Amino acid sequence: MSAESTATSQPTVTAAPEPPVQEKPLFRNRDFQAMWISQFFAAFGKEAAEIAYPLLILATTGSATYAGAVGAVQLVVAGVMSLPGGSLTDRFNRKLIMIFCDLARLVLLALFAVLVMSDGVNVWFTFAIVILSATCLGVSNPAGMAAIKQLVPASQLTQATAQNQIRFFGATVAGPPAGGALFALARALPFFAAALSFLVSAVILLLVKKPTQAPRTVETKAAPKGSMLDGFKFIVKQPIILTLVLWAMGSNMAFNHSGMFLALIATAQDRGASEALIGTTLAIAGGGGLTGALLAGIVLKYVRPPVIMAYAIWIGPVAAVLLTFVPGTLPLGIIVACIFLRAGVVGALIYGYIAALVPDNLQGRVIGAVMFVGMIAQPIGIFAVGAIFDLAGPTWVFVFMAVAGTLFALPTLSKRIRTLPAPEELAKQTTSEDGK
Repeated sequence: MSAESTATSQPTVTAAPEPPVQEKPLFRNRDFQAMWISQFFAAFGKEAAEIAYPLLILATTGSATYAGAVGAVQLVVAGVMSLPGGSLTDRFNRKLIMIFCDLARLVLLALFAVLVMSDGVNVWFTFAIVILSATCLGVSNPAGMAAIKQLVPASQLTQATAQNQIRFFGATVAGPPAGGALFALARALPFFAAALSFLVSAVILLLVKKPTQAPRTVETKAAPKGSMLDGFKFIVKQPIILTLVLWAMGSNMAFNHSGMFLALIATAQDRGASEALIGTTLAIAGGGGLTGALLAGIVLKYVRPPVIMAYAIWIGPVAAVLLTFVPGTLPLGIIVACIFLRAGVVGALIYGYIAALVPDNLQGRVIGAVMFVGMIAQPIGIFAVGAIFDLAGPTWVFVFMAVAGTLFALPTLSKRIRTLPAPEELAKQTTSEDGK
C-alpha cells in the first residue's frame, strides 16, 4: 500500500464545536453594579441637597417665590446642559466625565456647607451653586446612561435600564427625607452629606474596569466631532425613538411629579382636607413611582412591549378624567399612583430602545437630546397647572391633563408602536446588520 493511500485512509478528525459562552447574570456584572451604586450615591446627594436649597432660602429670606424657583432653575439648567454633556460623552472618556462631575460637586457643596455654617451665603450665591451643580448633573447624566451599552451584553439592556430606574426612584424617595432631617439638625448638614455622597460616588467609579465606550474605528473617529444637535437629527430619522420621545415629552408636561403634586395639594385643600390627610395622599401617589421601578424588571421580562405601552399611554388621560369625578382625597392619591406606576417601566423601555438602536458614537448626543426634551417640558407643565388652577379651578386642571395626554398619545396609535419588538430583538438585528 502506497504512502498516498495510507494518508488518504486516515480518519479525518473534526474539532468539536466550542460550547457557547454563557452570560453572567446582571447582578454578577461587577462593572455595571459598581457604576450603579456610584450613581445611586450621586443621585442621593443631589436629592438631599435639592430639598435643602428651598428650605435654606425660606429660612433666610422668607421668600416662597425664590424657594419655588430653585426647582425650575435646576430642571432648565440640567436640561440645557445635557446637550453639550451628550456631545462630551461621545468625544471623551465617559467614566472620567462622571468622576470629574462628582468631584466638582464635592467641592461646590463642601464650600457651600462651610459658608452656610458661617452665615456667609445669600440667595444669589445659593442660586449660583444650584446652577453650577445642575450643570454638572446635565453633563454627567448622558455619560452614565451611555455607558450601559458597553457594560452589559445586548440581551441584558432592558434589565440594566430597569435597574437604573430603581436607582432613580430610590434616591428620590430616600434623599429628600434625609436632607430635610439633616437640615432640622443643622442647616449645613445636608450639604456636607451631599458632598460626602459625591466623594463616595467618585471613588466607587474607580472600580469600573471595563471600557465605558466602544473603540473608535476609522469610520467613527470623526463622528464625535459633529454637532451636539446630531442627537436630534438621529431621533428624527428613527421612527420608534421619535414616536416614544414625543409622547414622553407630552406626558412629562401633563403628568410630571411636581405638577401632579401641585394639583393634588390644591384640590385637596379646595375639598377641605387636613394637612395630615394631604401628606398621606401624596405619599400614596409618590409610592407608585417606586413600586413601578421595583417591578420594572419583572414586567419587562413577562409582558410584551405593546401591552406595556398601551397601559402607559392611556392611563394618564383615563386617570385625569377620573380625577375630575372621584370624590374625597385619598382616592386621588391612588389614581395618581396608577399614573406614576408606569414611569419606571417605560423609562427602562425607552432607554432600552436607545441603547439597542443608537450607535455607540452617538449614544451621548441622543440621550442628551432626550433628557433635554424631557426636562424642558416639565416646567411648562408645572406653570400651566398653576395658572389653570388659579384661573378656573381643579376640574379644568384635570381636563387640561386629559386633553394634553390624549393629543400626545395619538401618534402612538401607529402599527409600529402596536407591534413593538423587545429592545433585545432590535439589538440583535442591529448587530447582524452592522456585521454584514
